[in-house]
Amino acid sequence: MKRRYFSSVAATLLLTAGILGACSSEEGTTEKSANADKVNATGMPIVDEKIQVDGFAAKFFASQDWNKLMLWEEYEKISNIEVNWKTVQIEGLVEKRNLMLASGDYPEFFFASAVPKTDLIKYGEQGVFLPLNDYIDKYAPNFKAILEEYPSVKQGVTMADGHIYGFPAIYDPKYDALRADTPWIREDWLDKLDLKAPETPDELYEVLKAFKEQDPNGNGKADELGWGTGYGINTLIGYLRGTYGLNKQGSMNLNLDFKEGTEEFRFVPATDEYKELITFLHKLYKEELINKDVFSTEPHVFAAEESKGNFGMISGVNPKETQKLDGYVGVPVLEGPTGERSINDVSNGLGNLGMFVLTDKAKNPEAMVRWMDYFYGDEGSKMFFMGFEGVTYEEDEEGNVKYLPEITNNQNGLNQDQATSQYLTWPGGYYPGFVKEKYFPASESTVANSAKAKPYRIKDEDIIPGLNYTLDENDKVSAIMTDIQTYVDEMTAAFITGKQDFGKWEDYKKTLEKMGLQSYLETAQGAYDRMQKQK
Repeated sequence: MKRRYFSSVAATLLLTAGILGACSSEEGTTEKSANADKVNATGMPIVDEKIQVDGFAAKFFASQDWNKLMLWEEYEKISNIEVNWKTVQIEGLVEKRNLMLASGDYPEFFFASAVPKTDLIKYGEQGVFLPLNDYIDKYAPNFKAILEEYPSVKQGVTMADGHIYGFPAIYDPKYDALRADTPWIREDWLDKLDLKAPETPDELYEVLKAFKEQDPNGNGKADELGWGTGYGINTLIGYLRGTYGLNKQGSMNLNLDFKEGTEEFRFVPATDEYKELITFLHKLYKEELINKDVFSTEPHVFAAEESKGNFGMISGVNPKETQKLDGYVGVPVLEGPTGERSINDVSNGLGNLGMFVLTDKAKNPEAMVRWMDYFYGDEGSKMFFMGFEGVTYEEDEEGNVKYLPEITNNQNGLNQDQATSQYLTWPGGYYPGFVKEKYFPASESTVANSAKAKPYRIKDEDIIPGLNYTLDENDKVSAIMTDIQTYVDEMTAAFITGKQDFGKWEDYKKTLEKMGLQSYLETAQGAYDRMQKQK
């Protein structure tokens, strides 16, 4: 998920309990809210007398009304907590969230709002976001158990000041199908053209060129396309990082990896390997073997083109699951120019940290932490991802669940995400919760793809969790990286599209240095060294 940076908002650190839902005491613990005694410690309902809270969320489908959605209506009956939802589509999330925080006109909690780590620490230390440690200890047994089982996840969600300010999306580290996979390629087109699946970048180029020029669908029209995605150029770059020897410490600090044989950071977008990777993508783009709108299109827009089945290779969700397109299988992990053959675009399972954040306006923080924690347990996960038995899914005697034909083969022509969105909110990928195989089952082809990629996946012990900065470090990194990241993104696009000649590569690197790159690297190194000492 994308990093964005926002302007600060003034906030008073110490307010009375009547104004704040909770505040930090001098000892650093969280005091009870005025309504804490009304919260049941276990079981449902969470509160005996119904309460109303104000929440803000990002949604993927404009057609959804979260105040009338089955998921929230049913959970209200279970929990006795009614949420008055205000929502915005994902495309407008960053601007809306920024304005709310800057103006002080924000709700009791943010849900599925992808609050970036820089804002968690900034607004957390200002008192706008509540520290959740004590609430988690007392009111979130499901989430607490996950943190205890996966120390790397606990390390990742804990800021440099020792506080946890947000509930994240977590993808079960034991669920291989979500850890690493490869793009999808038309196996039937390979067979039709008597081609082998590509094993190197050069072979991939030749295969995509053949797809585009040799009419593998046999309709006599030049309507075949090469490699497509609706998730941006970074999706294509991600697949190739391991091929070109980048990010051997994983993807949780995407701009950083170690200089060979050391634990000293280098800036990935300024390396010779990165240059070689995007030079290859430039070759594909120049010959129209990548969708030309890759820098501007969005998933729901790309889906309309994808549904025609004219792409020879697709990066994204399994086309069989989303578009009912047969013939696609996982492409091999490519061997790079120096013999590298690895999937390095891998995390420890920890997604965005700020998918559920309580603000200082929360009147019932204890109740809302219990409300959120439900979705990190089996019962809540089943409801959040699978929905309701007899409506969206069926369950056999052994407890295995699967979606009903209403979802997987909708009679009104809706794809699976569209059908699911009539009842649930997870399609689109913005949510807090714990994604487990039992309640988020992958298709056989997705499992097969991941199994084929797994031998090339970097080892979990080599993955560095996301770096956590102090408030001063955070301000410094934000000030530097806001401009640097924009420049890197612009220049990456310019090099790939040919608007900028690779002869300007050294000028590009010099500009990065002038923008404060060395100061960023030193700050990141300090945060990493501190993290190592705290293990």
